[in-house]
Amino acid sequence: MTIQIKIKRIDKTLPLPKYETAGSVGFDLICRESAEIPPQSIVLIPANVIVETPPGYTLMVCLRSSTPRKLGLMMPQGVGIVDNDYCGEEDELKIQVYNFTDEIVNVERGSRIAQAIFVRVGTAEWNEVEQMTAASRGGFGSTDR
Repeated sequence: MTIQIKIKRIDKTLPLPKYETAGSVGFDLICRESAEIPPQSIVLIPANVIVETPPGYTLMVCLRSSTPRKLGLMMPQGVGIVDNDYCGEEDELKIQVYNFTDEIVNVERGSRIAQAIFVRVGTAEWNEVEQMTAASRGGFGSTDR
């Protein structure tokens, strides 16, 4: 299924994000600026685009699978959730990275260290109850008994 998405590039000398293969579900984000990430530090790297995510969707930003192994970077929150109202003129996507190494990590302008996917979502309308109907089954490893 293809959806039409409004997108604005900040630096038009860098390409639009693209799906690298016919089977890719995520499109690669490109770093607009080079960045130096000190050891044990978090840095936001601008991704060069403002994206208008349609109603009923969220945009999830994740690192590419090779980024931790190749660069020693991870996303401190695991995944970035971009709301569909984050699309104003100052709302450039940013890639939040944590350098888990003991060395400075340099990310060059134009690098593809993250990817994003559109995910359909719903919102909840709460129906508060006094008791749940299902039996308690435990959690946090309770099925490994």
